[in-house]
Amino acid sequence: MRLRKKWWARPELEQNNKVIINPSESKGKWREIFGNDNPIYLELGCGKGRFISTRAKENPNINFIGIDLKDEVLVCALRKVEESEVNNVKLIPLEIAFITEVFDEDEISRIYINFCNPWPKKSHNKRRLTHNRFLEKYKTFIKPETEIWFKTDDKDLFEASQEYFKESGFEIKYLTYDLHEADFSENVVTEYEEKFTSLGMKTMFLIAKLNV
Repeated sequence: MRLRKKWWARPELEQNNKVIINPSESKGKWREIFGNDNPIYLELGCGKGRFISTRAKENPNINFIGIDLKDEVLVCALRKVEESEVNNVKLIPLEIAFITEVFDEDEISRIYINFCNPWPKKSHNKRRLTHNRFLEKYKTFIKPETEIWFKTDDKDLFEASQEYFKESGFEIKYLTYDLHEADFSENVVTEYEEKFTSLGMKTMFLIAKLNV
């Protein structure tokens, strides 16, 4: 469903110091922005914010950055973060294709990708956030041996992504085609995941680690 434009969303984002409106100015300075040397975990496509706000509350000694393109979505994430009363989250309105303009070498220690657009047409595959084109971008700013945690309900994307990771020098450390029936205990259910699980759809999940 397409979101209606909310003209008040951008002003609300601009008024909150948890939102970084001009993130390219922060490249190489993220530790200064957070005011500590804690690891920084990045969620690509943070949606309405349940995942990142839950993770941040459970892990106060880790810094989290959430990225999403639409103000209408990001303002929901901001409100969720505020409700959670956490101070270790920053949010960025950004087209992920420009992510190398935002982060410098070794700034990110983990990446989460939850239910990204599967871009099923072959001509659109390069837009997938797990495609080699994007993985090579991430490699410019993630630390050695960084893990990418990836969830999807699209089997074609999941299986193609396994090959993308291997081709880009990542090792699959964990993999399941049914996360909710697996032995993995660290899952945080996203809003999207909750909705489609109730319809009987399975969540597929893997952890890929960058080889050095």
